[in-house]
Amino acid sequence: MSENNNEVTGTSKANKKRRFRPKNKNKQTNATNTSTALVSTQAQSVVDNFFAAPFDDSKKPEKTTQDNTNKQNNKRHNTNKNTNQKEQNFNKPEQKQNEKKKKIRKNLPAKLNGNEPWQQDIASAMQANEAAHQLILEPLKYLNSSDHKVRVIPLGGLGEIGGNMTIFETDTSAIIVDIGMSFPSESMHGVDILIPDFDYVRKIKDKIAGIIITHAHEDHIGAVPYFFKEFKFPIYATPLPLGMINNKFEEHGLKSERSLFRSVEKRKPYLIGDFEVEWIHITHSIIDASALAITTKAGTIIHTGDFKIDHTPIDGYPTDLGRLAYYGERGVLCLMSDSTNSYRDGFTKSESSVGKTFDSIFSKSKGRVIMSTFSSNIHRVYQAIEWGLKYNRKVCVIGRSMERNLFTAMELGYIKLDKKIFIDANEVSKFKDNEVLIVTTGSQGETMSALYRMATDEHKYIKIKPTDQIIISSKAIPGNESSVSTVLNFLIKSGAKVAYQDFSEIHVSGHAAQEEQKLMVRLVKPKFFLPVHGEYNHIAKHKETAISCGVDERNVYLMSDGDVVEICQKYMKRVRTVKTGKVFIDNQINKQISDDVVIDRQNLAEAGVVMIIAQISSHEQKLIGKSRVISYGLVANKQDAEFSREMQEILVQFLSNVKEELLKDNRMLESQIRQVIRKHIFRKVKKYPTIVPIIYVM
Repeated sequence: MSENNNEVTGTSKANKKRRFRPKNKNKQTNATNTSTALVSTQAQSVVDNFFAAPFDDSKKPEKTTQDNTNKQNNKRHNTNKNTNQKEQNFNKPEQKQNEKKKKIRKNLPAKLNGNEPWQQDIASAMQANEAAHQLILEPLKYLNSSDHKVRVIPLGGLGEIGGNMTIFETDTSAIIVDIGMSFPSESMHGVDILIPDFDYVRKIKDKIAGIIITHAHEDHIGAVPYFFKEFKFPIYATPLPLGMINNKFEEHGLKSERSLFRSVEKRKPYLIGDFEVEWIHITHSIIDASALAITTKAGTIIHTGDFKIDHTPIDGYPTDLGRLAYYGERGVLCLMSDSTNSYRDGFTKSESSVGKTFDSIFSKSKGRVIMSTFSSNIHRVYQAIEWGLKYNRKVCVIGRSMERNLFTAMELGYIKLDKKIFIDANEVSKFKDNEVLIVTTGSQGETMSALYRMATDEHKYIKIKPTDQIIISSKAIPGNESSVSTVLNFLIKSGAKVAYQDFSEIHVSGHAAQEEQKLMVRLVKPKFFLPVHGEYNHIAKHKETAISCGVDERNVYLMSDGDVVEICQKYMKRVRTVKTGKVFIDNQINKQISDDVVIDRQNLAEAGVVMIIAQISSHEQKLIGKSRVISYGLVANKQDAEFSREMQEILVQFLSNVKEELLKDNRMLESQIRQVIRKHIFRKVKKYPTIVPIIYVM
């Protein structure tokens, strides 16, 4: 056997007894390299002693720790020892060996089913190749230790789009990956954003070694300033996410907390508590996004963050597939992968494909071009500006977050634009319409955004004209469809031309479609798989994709927020749940709204309110004069008089049967009146309005 290329070159007894000698004789020092060495040794045993002890891949070694595996390796590589087949891991009684020989030969093609040396040589190679394939597909197949464990606890981002926050925890240390916000539903009146409940963080705060950020989208960093108002931990991220978090800290009065910023380099491991974390470059709909390689004593977990595999990105830096493959070859314990586009076939189109559409629109536009997208999608904004400059347009950026993010990216050197090309909103009227490009926020229909105010004629400087060309270069986030539709209707009524998602390639997703998800699984080759980021149907579909790529169905778990999933080399299982939920935030004042306030608002919106003002004589147990009844959102105005009369009759009947002691306790009296009125109203209109009794006992 050749030591250089591991080819079988002969079938003599001497060749059969020669030992497999890998090029790298360095002692393995970690669990993943141990796995490779162990399986390579076993595979070579098959090649060297094939007919004496044929390989049976259904027989797995027993639990193997790092120490005893290294001992086994040293024993295999000791050339002074001339061990025979009885000393190998695949020992079998002679009778079973012969039976196995017959079985293997029976399954071989007829020309190979013999005792000629060349036939035995090819049969040995086939078995060795089969072992090599198994090693390639499952690098950690033979590691089965439960000595070290790591727990994964998602506090947000599952069963929803956005709000991503995950804790990785060992017995002595913990890290937090991303702290994002999400959007409220329409029933959450007066709520601007939602952030995760930090209750579990409070319980383990002494273990937390740092915060890890994958990229700068709001659903991954939007809740960071609210988190830092209560907790103070080092925050590790690449420069752009730190720059955008810095903007938020300035807005929230947290400038002093910037001392906790830790800027990181990609492809460089950082020891943070019990975790070795490496940032790996990936492409997404924002600059400077990263996947994470999180290595613990239990093994390596790859967290993709949000990703797609764009081979022609705007900045020329594609996804670092080589680094992902590197970890895949070493052996990955678990892959946590983005599931947002798990229903989409094929590949997600490149960000650069949007440029051709911009060119077509700009070349035909005779008036102003107004482009709206996510303020964090810097490359989309950059492309629009580049095409605007090609057609000799000045650029006006409107929207606080849009201005802040664009100029942060320019200051950090991610994009290069001359500041002379920009004009202020109050200067737009000084230029001809065909000389102006307006880049603005509001692609999600936010009522306070610049685009919404333009569409409703509320903006101070910009009014929509019939000659305007509007570009909404984004897709509605689930839950925002109604708001986006409202803005579209306003814009179209104004007579402007609108290019939206049904327009050819006006928007491309930043998330991986099925073929990219498959490529990720095949590169990383995880033993366990946890689909993340998305609603339950998204992660369930991603599970199917992973199984089709060879992941054992038993090694996949569909998490929910609050699940504590324990992972070791031997198993992955949910061990318990922790408290999770959402905290309501009013973005106008940057403060939390209490749960009961939101519940009251929902009840008022759904069932209305009834106020009853009455005076009661404690001696005569009857009303003094007429009670006053005021209702909102329950009955029509023309029915107010009749409704008031009904309420008075209910009070009279109630007081005729009331106990005298109750009249001495005003709080209990109001509570009883509230119950009686509520029951009556439900019988009449099937609603439970908010009842506010104001009772004066005389």
